[in-house]
Amino acid sequence: MLKLSYFQIKNSREPMTVVDADLDFGSDFYERAKNLVIDVKQAHVSGQLFYDEPFVTANYQVKADLVVPSSRSLAPVPLQQQFSFVENYSDHEPTQEEKEMGLFIIPLADDDIDVQKAVEDNILLNIPTTVLTKEEEEEDVYPEGQGWEVVSEAEFAEEKKDKVNPAFAQLQGLLDQMKAEEDSGKEEPDKDKNNNKKD
Repeated sequence: MLKLSYFQIKNSREPMTVVDADLDFGSDFYERAKNLVIDVKQAHVSGQLFYDEPFVTANYQVKADLVVPSSRSLAPVPLQQQFSFVENYSDHEPTQEEKEMGLFIIPLADDDIDVQKAVEDNILLNIPTTVLTKEEEEEDVYPEGQGWEVVSEAEFAEEKKDKVNPAFAQLQGLLDQMKAEEDSGKEEPDKDKNNNKKD
């Protein structure tokens, strides 16, 4: 686990503390990421941390090679990530005034700045909601099995439009019957009028 000391950075005579490291991912990460990540092939974090009262501010840059499940078929898909993010660390609970600054502030329970956890969280946040294999993307392939298949939203909407809801069909039948009876009732007085004229 990659951790840094908040107070060491705060009291350092150097203007910046630099981090530059490859990361290893343990079973705890894979447990909480089990539906999102199959494997992390490699991950590297670089960054700069500095004290700007009242916070230690960190700018991180991350590169990672992942294997994630396809959002369509769950088949493994290689995914390259490259992103940056900023975090602000505080040795106290942020005041209302500090919260109104609009910064992402993390109050620390102790002296540790957990860089590993910060990177892990942001790797998960940066996984796209739609991830497809090359075949699924190029050929618009959907998985199917005995008695079931996955269809696109467009196909589902089209099928739904073409299907007649039985309840609506029954209601339409009742409306048609009522209209027919109403029309039939209108015709009878006309017949009586014609008969009177003949007399």
